[in-house]
Amino acid sequence: MNHGNKKQVRVGMVGYKFMGKVHSHAYRDVPFYFEPEAVPVLQAIAGRNEAELKQTAAKLGWLSCETDWRRLIERDDIDLIDIVAPNHLHAEIAIAAAEGGKHILCEKPLAMTLEQAYRMRDAAKKSGVVHMLSHNYRFAPAVQYAKQLIASGRLGRIYHLRATYLQDWLIDPRYPMEWRLQKELTGSGVLGDIGSHIIDLARFLVGGISEVVGRMDTIVKRRPLPGQPMSEEPDRAPMGDVTVDDACSFLATFENGATGVFEATRFAGGNRVGNRFEINGEKGSVRWDMENMNHLQVYFVDDEPGLQGFRTILCTEAQHPFAGNYWPSGHIIGYEHTFINLVSELMNGIARGDSPQPNFDDGVANQEVLAAVEKSVITKKWETVGK
Repeated sequence: MNHGNKKQVRVGMVGYKFMGKVHSHAYRDVPFYFEPEAVPVLQAIAGRNEAELKQTAAKLGWLSCETDWRRLIERDDIDLIDIVAPNHLHAEIAIAAAEGGKHILCEKPLAMTLEQAYRMRDAAKKSGVVHMLSHNYRFAPAVQYAKQLIASGRLGRIYHLRATYLQDWLIDPRYPMEWRLQKELTGSGVLGDIGSHIIDLARFLVGGISEVVGRMDTIVKRRPLPGQPMSEEPDRAPMGDVTVDDACSFLATFENGATGVFEATRFAGGNRVGNRFEINGEKGSVRWDMENMNHLQVYFVDDEPGLQGFRTILCTEAQHPFAGNYWPSGHIIGYEHTFINLVSELMNGIARGDSPQPNFDDGVANQEVLAAVEKSVITKKWETVGK
């Protein structure tokens, strides 16, 4: 594809599984839908399994491979380091990338700990590189439109937010151990994995969170080690301890006085991506559900009696954020387009030299909430965020 004289951003990606596939697709498609100020080039991908890596690189369109992520940072033909590796690698890679003068896109959560998050943010700012955090759900047109309604005052003073992220993929106790279930590799369990998404959405839509009180539960405490067949009697297989939370809930107070109720779990049967929020204000309310991501439900208190109730807005009009770059009205978009929208902002940010939101500042703010929730579980009392 001919991109004329536009700046090229040569990407080096660390990791290549689920998120690697999603990010690769976004890089390839962003010039098709948008006119970004810079265009990505799939320069190199890094991973440990060389045979699998080469196969994946060929399928996804990457030009070269490296079996050591450090080589990506050493290479002069890489401008952006994209981190889709497990959480325990985020800080080391991001700090090395910043010190090497590379722009950074990092998967969520930003870090394993708040201390790591501070170091990552400080390294990125000190080096002056562009940094962004991959909280893709912000970039659904319906979520962006909800933000516009709130920011414009259409809902008035915000009273409260209810947010959930419900999954069910761990209900079977025979499901084997993986890195997301081990504290030394992931930091926290469902709280950091999917709870971080609804925290980021809440901060984006309603504002900063000042205090929290939470509860965390590990429902299945031991699981078969990886590589074991799915046995009807899992206790007979070699077992490992689950060292993170399976379910988490917490209450929150926002800096503007609004209250929040949050729940994240992997044990909510029938929910695949139950990422949902409802926000209530003095003049109206909005609801959103990721499993029906193109719709935003909107209610205004001053609607005439007899017609009051939630209306459903299909956010595919050209007037809706990002939607005009895709198809004619009513032709819906999907999960992958949230990443394309995010990458379009990242490319523009790199061209301009600024870090689009959500960036590492947002990652730190989210991490402060995660840390406060974890602390409150231990102290069994309300904890101030950021202290």
